[in-house]
Amino acid sequence: MTIAEIASRAGVSKAAVSRYLNNGYVSSEKREAIRRVIEETGYVPSQQAQTLRTGKSRMVGVIVPRIDSESISRVVAGISKVLEAQGYRLLLANTDNNIQKELEYLEVFRSGNVDGVILVATILSGAHKQALGALGCPAVLAGQRMEGMSCVYHDDQGAARAVTELLLQTGRRRIGYIGVTPRDKAAGAARRAGWQAAMREAGQEPDPAWMEQSDFSIDGGYAAAERLLARVPDMEGIFCATDSIAIGAKKRIEEDGRRIPDEIALAGIGHSRLSELVRPKLATAHYYYQTSGEEAARDLLEMIEQGIDRKKQLMLGYEVYPGESV
Repeated sequence: MTIAEIASRAGVSKAAVSRYLNNGYVSSEKREAIRRVIEETGYVPSQQAQTLRTGKSRMVGVIVPRIDSESISRVVAGISKVLEAQGYRLLLANTDNNIQKELEYLEVFRSGNVDGVILVATILSGAHKQALGALGCPAVLAGQRMEGMSCVYHDDQGAARAVTELLLQTGRRRIGYIGVTPRDKAAGAARRAGWQAAMREAGQEPDPAWMEQSDFSIDGGYAAAERLLARVPDMEGIFCATDSIAIGAKKRIEEDGRRIPDEIALAGIGHSRLSELVRPKLATAHYYYQTSGEEAARDLLEMIEQGIDRKKQLMLGYEVYPGESV
């Protein structure tokens, strides 16, 4: 089936069919006639032909650190929603939190047939900046901030500070912190800085002995809580950089026979579904992950379709959910 055959069956010109296939203006009467013929014949336009004709593949590369993360899935849902509405397809690359894989996928997309790239980043290095600059197509960062790049990120320091303040408002003073590597500027460095700021505001100089590091997993949170409580058994509360870490810590606290929140308070960040299912419900901060994906996709489409790169850096807010663990 060719465009000429579709035009003949629909009783319209080849130009009208071409405009229809490329989302151009076609009168409602002609649009319905073309749509009906395409539906009846099962016609699928050749992607290669479209790319040659328009110079665009209408495909976007999306690089994510994990595909089994609830927060990442919400970001991708937002990206997909916006891209699909505008006739773009998403090519998803999972790196399993491997920095080298991120760089390899950036190279793949540089030499591949994509109109743009969204990088849902964790740790950004000089090599990332160089690779992004050499892409040859528009790119947007989601979840991290980098100078000179269009980015959509979260107020990590503000959210961490607010959740720590929630713990302190109960009169507790020995509030520990379980975080991730500070090489991750958002979930690591910024959330730790928020905890430190709240502690200092309350007249408590953050004690390095009250800090532990984990990965992003429940098991990592469990192990970090075990180390922290062995070192500081009279801890009155623990703020965790993510809900998954907090849920792991919760398991270890309860195995010690300590009641939450009566004997020790607990809080995280992310407002995951699991945070609502555990008992007591976890105190946490809600992030607008899907919105961040939508905004990143809109910025990228503006760059692709209008050639405008405003180097826009959008920081999204948060909501504190007190839960029942404080």
